[in-house]
Amino acid sequence: MPTTQELLFIFIIAGAVVLVIWTLKDTLKKPGKSDGKSKSSTPSSAEQQSVILPLQLQAYERIVLFVERISPQSLISRINQPGFTVLDMQIGMVSSIKSEYDHNVSQQIYVTAAAWEAVKTVKEQTISIINQVALKLPPDANAIELNKQLLELFMAQKESPAEIAAEIINVEAKKLMQ
Repeated sequence: MPTTQELLFIFIIAGAVVLVIWTLKDTLKKPGKSDGKSKSSTPSSAEQQSVILPLQLQAYERIVLFVERISPQSLISRINQPGFTVLDMQIGMVSSIKSEYDHNVSQQIYVTAAAWEAVKTVKEQTISIINQVALKLPPDANAIELNKQLLELFMAQKESPAEIAAEIINVEAKKLMQ
């Protein structure tokens, strides 16, 4: 007759064997086959959409905010400091645009190619316009001259690059909600 120690040892081994078989059975189960007790590990299309849609909408919100923040009116009000020269203001505005862009570059994975292209275009156009206007002025002139000329230039346009980009982005975002 087996001793208590032997019975305990047999019981532990049997438990370990059952545990190993149970673990192997779950790990070796073929994908797509379910025993009805557990949910599939791959989310359905509807589940994926319920997760992705809010991320996409948030990305569109962020890029619209980016476009607004890099408009000359917004840049001037944020960056202008008493005593700034044209060169100081130019560097400050261009640096701010690049920094804002770098901060939002990851949003491109959630938006359409057309929306992201609009973001890149407005960034490049705004920097180009700032640089062109600044080059016409003496670098050590008061920043007020640069600000004034930029505002006049953008006010004279029927639609600014930022407004055009915002329209494109809004159209693309609305497509998601249909």
